[in-house]
Amino acid sequence: MKRIFSLLLPALFLLVVAMPAHAADKRTWQDESIYFIMVDRFNNGNPQNDQDVNVNDPRAYHGGDLQGIIDKLDYIKSMGFTAIWLTPIFKNEPGGYHGYWISDFYKVDPHFGTLSDLKRLVKEAHKRDMKVILDFVVNHTGPHHPWLNDPTKKDWFHEKKDIFNWTDQTEVENGWLFGLPDLAQENPEVKRYLIDAAKWWIQQTDIDGYRLDTVKHVPKSFWKDFSNEVKSVKKDFFLLGEVWHDDPRYIADYGKYGIDGFLDFPFYQEASKIFSKSDQSLEPLYNVWRRNETFYERPYLLGTFLDNHDTVRFTRLALENRQNPIKRIKLGLTYLFSAPGIPIMYYGTEIGLDGGKDPDNRRLMNFRTDQEIIDYIKKIGELRKQLPSLRRGDFTLLYEKNGMAVFKRTYHDQTAVIAINNTNKTAKAHITNEQLETGKELRGLLADDLVRSDKNGYDIILNRETAEIYVLGKKTGLNVPFISAIIAVYVLFGLFLYYVKKRPQARG
Repeated sequence: MKRIFSLLLPALFLLVVAMPAHAADKRTWQDESIYFIMVDRFNNGNPQNDQDVNVNDPRAYHGGDLQGIIDKLDYIKSMGFTAIWLTPIFKNEPGGYHGYWISDFYKVDPHFGTLSDLKRLVKEAHKRDMKVILDFVVNHTGPHHPWLNDPTKKDWFHEKKDIFNWTDQTEVENGWLFGLPDLAQENPEVKRYLIDAAKWWIQQTDIDGYRLDTVKHVPKSFWKDFSNEVKSVKKDFFLLGEVWHDDPRYIADYGKYGIDGFLDFPFYQEASKIFSKSDQSLEPLYNVWRRNETFYERPYLLGTFLDNHDTVRFTRLALENRQNPIKRIKLGLTYLFSAPGIPIMYYGTEIGLDGGKDPDNRRLMNFRTDQEIIDYIKKIGELRKQLPSLRRGDFTLLYEKNGMAVFKRTYHDQTAVIAINNTNKTAKAHITNEQLETGKELRGLLADDLVRSDKNGYDIILNRETAEIYVLGKKTGLNVPFISAIIAVYVLFGLFLYYVKKRPQARG
């Protein structure tokens, strides 16, 4: 029965939506959704590489590896994610479970596996039409890198100084971040080494993109040369930059030097506050988008997120606000998957993984937990995949009052309406005929709601802490295609039972 229904589900979905899919549109990076993995903390697929593992020490290795990710690709794909981003997999100094203390830019860390494992991971991901992004660090090395004691590489590092004045760009680029040796990218030898290494991994493994760590700590002139050379290796190679800053104008300026998209930290700051507590207005999030439209050349390539490996877990924020984290996560992810940008979800969010500051926000993944959030992600992931308007459409705020918000996205002849009730009580939003085409109906795809227009417009009513994603369509009476499909399901199930009953029984 489950197999029969799963085969019919996509057809049922399309019958209900009854909207053109615009399949001719070429897939671009703004169509992706990314699952972010801290390799050591995700899944242990090969116990033979468990060196120095201690799952009770938050700063020790926990055993996650590349084989573990391969084993869970179908799990990730089933939630609708089309790409994975991995923390650095390069060989690290002792204790570098997180991957950011690199000791060799040309080797896979043995805790995670081998180069062959990485090649196989990329190959298996591509088989599933999924892309692979590696974290790449050019700003610094591990704290005790051999180059520090190599006289021939004395000028490969900046003078050891901490960053005190964070508004002084020279100090930001030349200072030692968290005491880590700061590479001098203006040195032609250093620049050549880093760019060659970046190109080598693409040539060897066929990865699809880099998440660039600590971008603002590296000169812009380096990024221009880096992006030009790296993109010459593979068509449509994606560069996602981490520029941790409050001002979108500061972040956007790096787009002039070849970096395609950026992690949207202004979005994170608003989203993490708004969705971790009820009765918070969503208008500040819309204002973030309006600024992004103004300052970025390609605002749809911004990576949106609720938390990551450098922040307190979203679940912790909700718990501190005495909120139900499951409800809060659902609302936050609904916005993440339906608003402009590339949604990035940190591993463990689908199980409500808790965690405070680093390293507590990097707990070991648990795959034997409640399915409620996972099932919800599958729904919104499928909607984002099937509705181009949720990936490519314009974005308009139709209504907002104390946390009850309605947004509209239009792409070609498809209109999606996203309604989010971020309050602690049932709420109603009235949408006028001037805001939304009259004489039609809104068909809910998350909770099967149906809203028909009257002479005054549309009244959308949602229970507390819930959301709905609608498509705008012609008014219908009986939904004949849907009813026919439901009947077909029951007929097939009846035939299945008949077949099982008539099948000869095995004899002992």
